[in-house]
Amino acid sequence: MTDSKPSAQLADAITTAVLSTRGVAFLRPGLTDLLIASSGSGWGRPAGDTTRAGGGVRVVRQKDSEAWTVEVTIVLRRGHRALDVTRAVRAAVAETVRPARGPSVPVHVTVTVSGVV
Repeated sequence: MTDSKPSAQLADAITTAVLSTRGVAFLRPGLTDLLIASSGSGWGRPAGDTTRAGGGVRVVRQKDSEAWTVEVTIVLRRGHRALDVTRAVRAAVAETVRPARGPSVPVHVTVTVSGVV
């Protein structure tokens, strides 16, 4: 599958993979996600090249290349090391994205930890 736009199915698969990772309590929506959810009208939705799955996951295809960027914001469960969990999340996202986009397509994954519960 090599479509040019991120698919909602891919974002949903990434969300599932992240939430299945040991040490992840939940995804943390960003300010944009919260504003979109509160407006109810769709105002402010990104156009074309960005997909969001329930907040906390952002998938962007670079316009001038086939590279993909996946940004994930999580909250950790207490007692888990942030380094270990972020490495596991990056690996889970990479495993989810590469088969869907092809092994030769570059994928950059950024994981941000925004809290601990």
